[in-house]
Amino acid sequence: MESLISTFHVDIKLLVAQLVNFAIVFCVLYFFAFKPLVKVMTERTATIDKSLKDADAIEKRLALTETERDEIIVAAKKQANLIIEEADKRGEERKGELIAKAKEEIGQVINAEKAKLTSEKAETLKEIKKETAELVILTVEKLLNEKMTADKDKELIKKLVK
Repeated sequence: MESLISTFHVDIKLLVAQLVNFAIVFCVLYFFAFKPLVKVMTERTATIDKSLKDADAIEKRLALTETERDEIIVAAKKQANLIIEEADKRGEERKGELIAKAKEEIGQVINAEKAKLTSEKAETLKEIKKETAELVILTVEKLLNEKMTADKDKELIKKLVK
């Protein structure tokens, strides 16, 4: 071994000093660089793991929310259809009520017009009777060539009655 040491010119004291220096540098690097670096890496790994778990939870909540949204939309559509059906039903009822009211009003108008026509007919008949009576009187006067007065009218009626 000595031949090997002398061939390569290795100094044991220098080798031991370098080993001590290496051990000191290793310890300094281990405590001041590796340990904080490992700590930061561990924290970073934990943060990433937490973020991944949170992302999974968010995706699950998103899927659940979308399902709930779809259910709410379906329920809202059903409710809207019910409201529309109820409105149609009310509209039909209102339409029926308006038609019945209109028929009633038309009936009242027709009855009023019938009453009016009846009264006009009665009045017209009175006028026709009056005119007919006047025409009969004029005809009788012409036949008798005399003007009829109330006294003569009474006498003629008495003669006709006997």
